[in-house]
Formats: sequence, structure tokens, C-alpha cells
Amino acid sequence: MKKSTTGLMLGSALVVGLSGCASSASQTSGQTSSDRAWYQHPAVCGLAGGLIGGGIGFATSSDSDEDSGAAIGSTVGATAGAMLCADRTPEPVEPQCPRYGEVPAGVATDAEGCPLDSDGDGVPDYRDQCPGTPAGVEVDAQGCPLDSDGDGVPDYRDQCPNTPAGAEVNALGCPESLVLRDVNFEFDSARLTPQAEQVLDGVAERLVASPNVRVSIEGHTDSVGSDAYNQQLSQRRAESVVDYLESRGVERNRMRAQGFGEEQPIASNETDAGRAENRRVELDEWE
Repeated sequence: MKKSTTGLMLGSALVVGLSGCASSASQTSGQTSSDRAWYQHPAVCGLAGGLIGGGIGFATSSDSDEDSGAAIGSTVGATAGAMLCADRTPEPVEPQCPRYGEVPAGVATDAEGCPLDSDGDGVPDYRDQCPGTPAGVEVDAQGCPLDSDGDGVPDYRDQCPNTPAGAEVNALGCPESLVLRDVNFEFDSARLTPQAEQVLDGVAERLVASPNVRVSIEGHTDSVGSDAYNQQLSQRRAESVVDYLESRGVERNRMRAQGFGEEQPIASNETDAGRAENRRVELDEWE
């Protein structure tokens, strides 16, 4: 058999083998370099390519150029073989969010590539232990509303935000009836003062945020005047508070007005200071 024919047959056989290696390598491109078969390694493909190139160079050169032809062919073939089997698996790119940085795999994201935050509290859903927090409510790192006094009633609903530690509280966050300080009325009437309305605005805001809580508005007077008159005055004042809270968004069917007149004093009616304490409006849970 002639030299050229032998070289071309050898080269053809090696081309077929190298093509198989490269094809296998491309089919397993999702694997790491350590998972690939030995014959898919660039060094092995480079060696095979060198043999192919050398064989072809030898076979196609004249008798006087056999050595140089084989050397050139070997170099070109080795380079081509190594390139064919090179690992082209792209490096995995972790998704990035401009607000949170790296996003764990499998987490649902929005158009910006950021994790979903359904309640908009700044804590993504996959980390939010209190989903559905009302808009604007300040939350902790777990996405739960702040509860400064730790009584189980979050601050945005707590009518008594400074309850002592360990105290048992009602649904309003209070250990007992809450005296609405500075909720006063014009002299001998049920008309609220401007200062009283400001106080009730805060009460209404927290009640609106507690839609399942019902409350009792209780009016009290001092002992000046007749029992019957004081009873009527305390009832009208309690109803005036209910009217104002309703105007601020609290459903009326969640409130009841009760007037107790002078029946339940909390201080002496013998002094001006004591009578001032007895003229009061209280907020309590209506069970």
C-alpha cells in the first residue's frame, strides 16, 4: 500500500475517533470537567489531533518534505483537537436584585429580578413570616409588625403601647379599661373640644386597623348636679365619642355607648382635682 494511502486511512480513522470525542463532549456540556470521560479531556483530544494532523501532513507531503509536513500537521491537529474538546460549559450566573442582591434559586421574582413582596413591607415573600401586613406598617426583619411592649398586640393596633412586661391584656392591648386622657367636652355639654378630637383621631386609626374588635365607650361624670342629669350627660358624651369615631371610619356596629353618670368615681368628689378625674371617657373591649 502506498504511503499516502496509508496516511490518509490512518488520518481518516483518527478523524472519526476525534469527532466522536468532540460530539460526546458537546452532548455532556452540562457536566463539570471532573465528570467528563477520559477521552473527552482536551489533552487526550489534543494528542489525537496531533496524530491526525501528523498523519495527514506526512501523507500529503513529498518525500523530501515528509518531516516538516508531519510536524506542521501535528501542531495544527493538536491545537484543533484540544479546541474541539475544550469545556465550553458557561459558568452559572446567580440572579441579582438591585435591592436584595443575590436571589436564591427557585424564588419567584418580578420584572426586575427581585423576589416578590406581596404586602410591600420591604421583606420578600420567601422570608416574610407575616404576609399580608397592612400598607405603611413598620415591620421587623421577619416582616412582622412591631410589638414594642411584647404583649402580643402589634403597635399599629395597640391602644396601650407601654403595657408592663408580663401583663395580661385584652384585644385592645390594655390590661383594663383605658381612660381617654384629654378627651374633654365644652362646659356642661357633649360637644368635644378640638384637643379631644385630636386624641380620638389616634384611637380611630388603631380601631380601623383592628376590624374584628368591638369596643365599649363609657362616659362618667363627677357628683355635681342630680343623679338623673349626670346619667343623661354621661350618655350623651359617650354617644358623641361614638359619633366622632364613626366619622373617622370605625363601623358603628362595632361600638356601644354607655353612660354611668356619677356611679363609678375613681377619685374623691370633694376636691377639684378629684372631680376632674371623675369626668372622663373610658374605652374598653366589648366582648
